[in-house]
Amino acid sequence: MDRFDAISTFVAVARSGGFSAASRALGIPVANVSRKVALLEETLGVRLFVRTTRHVALTEGGQRYFEACSQIIDALRDADEEVTGEYRQPKGELMITAPLGFGQLHLQPVVHEFLRLYTQINGHLLLSDRVLPLVEEHVDCAVRIGTLNDSSLVARLLGSIRIVVCAAPSYLEARSTPLDLAALSSHDCISWTGLSPHKSWEMTLRQGDKSTKVQVPVHVRTSTTTPESALQAAIAGLGLVQATSYQVASHVAAGRLVPVLVAYDSDPYPVSLVYPSKRLIPLKLQAFLDFAMPRLTQRLTEVEIVMERHRRLDPM
Repeated sequence: MDRFDAISTFVAVARSGGFSAASRALGIPVANVSRKVALLEETLGVRLFVRTTRHVALTEGGQRYFEACSQIIDALRDADEEVTGEYRQPKGELMITAPLGFGQLHLQPVVHEFLRLYTQINGHLLLSDRVLPLVEEHVDCAVRIGTLNDSSLVARLLGSIRIVVCAAPSYLEARSTPLDLAALSSHDCISWTGLSPHKSWEMTLRQGDKSTKVQVPVHVRTSTTTPESALQAAIAGLGLVQATSYQVASHVAAGRLVPVLVAYDSDPYPVSLVYPSKRLIPLKLQAFLDFAMPRLTQRLTEVEIVMERHRRLDPM
């Protein structure tokens, strides 16, 4: 038995959460994956996984073995990458993930500018509202919105965003501007989350330094499955829409949408650029961090300037 090969296979199973997933990641048959892990367990005299027809989980001993082996595997990978040159010049494959809307509006233009400058780096964008595990998916860095729970990641704060409510000037002229949450019941609203329209909006009540989230029933005049489509419906004057500040800022700046009920906007959500913690950072990633961070920060600052200008003009 090739001990290192068996350990690498075991780590792949633990990281991917199953034998089939590890098989796809390694490009070898499931039977080979299972055989290598079984031989490793036999050699160690320890059961590493608890297997059922639907689930694979590490045993207590397997968890300790995985933590030790994964550090060794990562250290060897770092050594390989250093030898191949990724630590001597910015080159290679760079994988970046971000929420769909933020990625399209703000990250993608920055990545395109970066790739024009660094011709030996190939960039890959994974835009999804699903939070992807960076190590398991071989992702170099990610834009994350909200509080971070994974302490194994290095986080660089870029700025913050809010959830806001907007409407077209034509709608507000015809229907009046809502001044409090009770007024929402008499207005048409536009829903865009999922296939089943949300019939309530989460708003924020504030008293001094304390804020409380409340669910406010709304009348859904029309619904859609994408925020871009919902914003177009709002611009057409069909009702109020709730979206993130970075999604509406350009429309607000152009006068197509007007923020309302700003006193009930959400508290700020942090936006961070995160990457796996490791001793050595490939130059391709360091180059991207140095290039992207000030540009993304500037974009979020511009969003905040636009929204803050209209917060000061709010009739409340």
